[in-house]
Amino acid sequence: MSDLHPRLLALQRSLAAAPLTRIRDRELADRQLELWIKRDDLLHPIISGNKWRKLKYTLNHALHNGADSIVSMGGAYSNHLHALAFTGKALGLQTIGYIRGERPAHLNATLYDLLDWGMELRFVSRSDYRQLRDCQHYDSLPELQAGQYWLPEGGATDLALQGVAELLDEIEIGFDTLVVACGTGTTLAGLLTSPLTNRAIGVAALKGGDFLIEDVAQVLNKQGLTSHADWRILVDYHFGGFAKTTPALLAFMQDFKQRQGVELEPIYTGKMLFALYDLIRQGYFPAGQRILAIHTGGLQGRRS
Repeated sequence: MSDLHPRLLALQRSLAAAPLTRIRDRELADRQLELWIKRDDLLHPIISGNKWRKLKYTLNHALHNGADSIVSMGGAYSNHLHALAFTGKALGLQTIGYIRGERPAHLNATLYDLLDWGMELRFVSRSDYRQLRDCQHYDSLPELQAGQYWLPEGGATDLALQGVAELLDEIEIGFDTLVVACGTGTTLAGLLTSPLTNRAIGVAALKGGDFLIEDVAQVLNKQGLTSHADWRILVDYHFGGFAKTTPALLAFMQDFKQRQGVELEPIYTGKMLFALYDLIRQGYFPAGQRILAIHTGGLQGRRS
């Protein structure tokens, strides 16, 4: 269903534009490359970037089906749950979050935000959390009550692809290569559904991310889509694992902010830009190429 529910439409109207920013520095000029960043982090202070785009049509489906509560899952620093809790409150929906691991003695800032926005937190063991990943349909969680709608980890649904693909409709310049960070692979898959994507690079944020290649391919096949784009996922820029950092990564992020005025976070966008600049230094991109990097928001993750 493409018509937005009135409550969702009102929320969308409150969002700001996500501009394109051209990055200028000596490394790019020396190699005759253009780098542009789609600043989806500027959509909204909380529901920015791919989180909003993945939630949009899934929540539209939930509202049109009469749901009054959204149930989902994530880690203790989850950008997805953070955006969902805020959006749920804005739309008048109750939210429930299954949190991976035991309840900590002291809640972090992300979890406090979830509580402030009315999300019910249910801490589950890591084994039980893995079992939740098997629930992929909106009504597939066994203990769902009437009016409750299940949203898989990271908002990874078929409807999420539609919202992500819309991002490229806002790009008013041509580009040769698209670069984006990968958590579940949903954002990359959504971008690959757009006819505007000819070449794409995903940067896995977690260790052992080879499975994402098959996951993205399966998502596209499930939709009956065979992307015409040439795409790959880089799996060696995880810096030790999901939410792990190194001094080199943190130094890169700080330098990038000082030079370009663009804030990054260490879970996704920092790793993505680090990988991109590494490829540039290796001479991966032919001279004359225009590269488009997607800033997927999630800046609250810096607090981790």
